[in-house]
Amino acid sequence: MKITEQPSNYNHLDQMSVRELLLGMNQEDQSVPLAVEKCIPQIEKLVEGVVERMKKGGRLFYLGAGTSGRLGILDASEIPPTYGAPFDLVIGLIAGGDRAIRRAVEAAEDSLEGGWNDMQPFKVGIEDVVVGIAASGSTPYVIGAVREAKKRGVLTACITCNPDSPLSREVDIPIEAIVGPEFVTGSTRMKSGTAQKLILNMISTSVMIRLGRVKGNKMIDMQLTNAKLVDRGARMIMEEAGIDEYEFAKRLLLLHGSVRKAVDHYSSNN
Repeated sequence: MKITEQPSNYNHLDQMSVRELLLGMNQEDQSVPLAVEKCIPQIEKLVEGVVERMKKGGRLFYLGAGTSGRLGILDASEIPPTYGAPFDLVIGLIAGGDRAIRRAVEAAEDSLEGGWNDMQPFKVGIEDVVVGIAASGSTPYVIGAVREAKKRGVLTACITCNPDSPLSREVDIPIEAIVGPEFVTGSTRMKSGTAQKLILNMISTSVMIRLGRVKGNKMIDMQLTNAKLVDRGARMIMEEAGIDEYEFAKRLLLLHGSVRKAVDHYSSNN
């Protein structure tokens, strides 16, 4: 039996108090970062591969179904506003299409050809990277996609929560975060989903930093989509350029459109 499908370490959940339920879930969640830590060598290998290919014009694709697919889309969608990267640099695809983001289309994950078919409009090439996300490691939609990508010489990886799964055997870089049975038996949106989210954070954040989209510890290319981000950007400029006046820094930011451009312009003229 898959570890992700094994019975919970807790029984009689329906008889527990709210406090007991919360403490139990919290106790289980504490095992997740430790499981992810064991995957760092594989995550490092993937990040280095993605950076190398992106420098040559490549892209990063995430494919998944259900929770796994939604987590990939979430990570991909945060890259443009956070790092000012193009919208087509990191692409998330989910079995069942965009409607599956909000409403489950469960049967869609059973198509072995579905994932690769969904990738066809993007003309996946040798400089791209394809990461399949599946807690079970057995989702046909994901397996079929990485198999076809690997046949064409594309770098492939996976994020799963079962050891030596069918998915892991299909990819170049298997990332296996073994978090154990879920608090609610088989509910992989819990610990497994948390592990996948942590790993996705590590991949995309490390890639963006290595590509120069962070200076020091600041998101100097972030999009100015709301007042909070404009305020953050102005304060970044004050710190980076040594400007004392907030309103002046804010005007510079709005004039040039990004922290990077504002600081570069100010530094070159002062």
